[in-house]
Amino acid sequence: MSEQKIRGRKVADRIRVIVAELLERRVKDPRLGFVTVTEVRVTGDLQHASVFYTVLGSDEDRDATTAALESAKGLIRSEVGRQLGLRLTPTIEFILDALPDTAKHLEEALRAAAERDAELAELAAGATPAGDADPYRKPARDDDETE
Repeated sequence: MSEQKIRGRKVADRIRVIVAELLERRVKDPRLGFVTVTEVRVTGDLQHASVFYTVLGSDEDRDATTAALESAKGLIRSEVGRQLGLRLTPTIEFILDALPDTAKHLEEALRAAAERDAELAELAAGATPAGDADPYRKPARDDDETE
């Protein structure tokens, strides 16, 4: 891995910790729900940070949390810049992480497939083959040679 990628990963990890601590301790917006910062990605030049987050609760909770994060973006960015000590503070973008919804959809699909597999296994258990028990052709025997 190149030095630039390693540095970018370290900065992203540090931003994730800073943002999570700020949301827990300093941002007192009542609209802010139970937020988890799942990942942070920074551009190669460290000028932009995408902060992915999840919110526990309903769609209304997600919308309220999104609004709270947008209103606190300035405070969060200034604190990130102060704690990182970089020459230029990266811009911050909050993105609702779709991973939990995708995982839920996949779990439902796997559960439905398992139920169908169980139904087919039940049907196959009592089934008998259509036609002959052994449907493959066999070479004709030569009974004439035994005479």
